[in-house]
Amino acid sequence: MITVRLFAAAADVVGTKQLKMQAETIADVIEQLSDAQTTAQVISRCSFLVNGTKASAETVLDDGATVDVLPPFDGG
Repeated sequence: MITVRLFAAAADVVGTKQLKMQAETIADVIEQLSDAQTTAQVISRCSFLVNGTKASAETVLDDGATVDVLPPFDGG
């Protein structure tokens, strides 16, 4: 089981800021979060951190990992 924390637009489209799920890779997380077209459009543009480290779709997730889903941010 992993913890997924969603921020800004990602939390808005998924409807929660945090959830628990079973996933083996970031690709699994993306698939589970992309259940609707609008959700998929937002999630596909997000960056992912696993335990604070940048991750790719192929990143393997250990049990108990924390995945942060970060949409693109405007401004600077």
